[in-house]
Amino acid sequence: MTMTPIRSIVRFLRSMAGHIFVLLTVGMSAAAILSLYIAEQARKHDFERLRTQRVIASAADVAQRLQQNPERIGAMLAAQQIMGAALAPDGIALTKPDSILKTALEERFGPHADPEAGQVPTGFCFPAIKVNFKERAAGLIGAPRPDCWIVRFTDQTGERRSMAIYLPHIAIAPSSTLNPLYLLLIVASSAGLSIIVARFVSKPLRRLEKAAEAFSVSLDPEPISERGPEEVRAALSTFNMMQQRVREGFLERTQLLAGIGHDLQTPLTRLRLRLEQVEDTALKDRLIHDLSAMQTLVREGLDLASSADSGEDWSLIDIDSLLASMAEDAQEFDSPVTFLSGCGGTVRVKPNALRRCIGNLVDNAVTYGGSAEIACAREVGKLVITVRDRGKGIDEALLDKMFEPYTRGEAGQAGGRAGTGIGLTIARTLALTFGGSVRLRNAPDGGVIASISIKE
Repeated sequence: MTMTPIRSIVRFLRSMAGHIFVLLTVGMSAAAILSLYIAEQARKHDFERLRTQRVIASAADVAQRLQQNPERIGAMLAAQQIMGAALAPDGIALTKPDSILKTALEERFGPHADPEAGQVPTGFCFPAIKVNFKERAAGLIGAPRPDCWIVRFTDQTGERRSMAIYLPHIAIAPSSTLNPLYLLLIVASSAGLSIIVARFVSKPLRRLEKAAEAFSVSLDPEPISERGPEEVRAALSTFNMMQQRVREGFLERTQLLAGIGHDLQTPLTRLRLRLEQVEDTALKDRLIHDLSAMQTLVREGLDLASSADSGEDWSLIDIDSLLASMAEDAQEFDSPVTFLSGCGGTVRVKPNALRRCIGNLVDNAVTYGGSAEIACAREVGKLVITVRDRGKGIDEALLDKMFEPYTRGEAGQAGGRAGTGIGLTIARTLALTFGGSVRLRNAPDGGVIASISIKE
């Protein structure tokens, strides 16, 4: 079943890659917006500083001219013949003096000048522009009038000077920090970079996740390649060491059980020979039957222990050839086994483990269902081998329990059929060694279908 887009997004955001993506996107977007804001403030500060420098330069130039020729320059200021400077109108009070500008003028003129300065509304410095002037000035109709500053200082002769310094009105462009288009571009670019970084950072963890998943279904997975940053290599190396120790533990257990089973064979054989000497035929038959059941339990218990530890190498096999040969071998011994259909191609498995797994399912089908039909089919991303019988089926409530050791259904409990109830357990354990899984289901028209799913 495919996941809906919303569920996919929620699952991604819950992952480590999703957390990194969110943190990086928010962090980089906030950093970019803050950088834009700081740049805007720096631009405004530079603009104000430049205007202040121009006012100081204009005031110093006029002061120098006044010192050289006070009468002529004074007359020119009164007639507004000097561009950018004029005599300050009477009666203008500086309600908000500019301390920065005053400090700069003190450094230029000296403390004795006692300067004061500040920007005033343009209308205080210049009267309304006449219409005929607008008609003679191209592009100035509706244009803003110059910005005006009042500068007062005492010159070297002790005379108090008051002048109006004006500069062209230049408006700062509006801030683009909160422009929706810019914000969208910032967030989109941050998200794009974040998703790349998140996938790159989480890639080693995804490898570890896949390795853990493979180890959960197979006791003999391939080691993970130890590459990446130092911390990642250390984690992968530790995981490989854990896999190796678990495999060694299973091997030790198998060897122990094999030794116990081997040691039991001698007293069981000796007991069988002594039972043959029992004169009571009925008692002898019962004892020999019990002994045979005990030997079967020991043998199948060893099979169960050894099935979890398959040191067999992986190989590519032709699955149809394997299934056909198993059916032919069974038919040679008059076993009702039929190969119905194949799926073509090859699959990478442990051949002997797969053969034993299928063999156990076939034996169960023949023993409890009377026959076995083998088939193979391909599904999305996997190959499915099915073994079907034509028996009575299994109670739905018992299907999952059938894989537990020493569990048998009604067909296995009735009629005195041989079996210990661990055949399906062995089959499932063998399937785990090559990354497969075994399931049981009842066929709609009767019988049980056992399926082995193998990832391609």
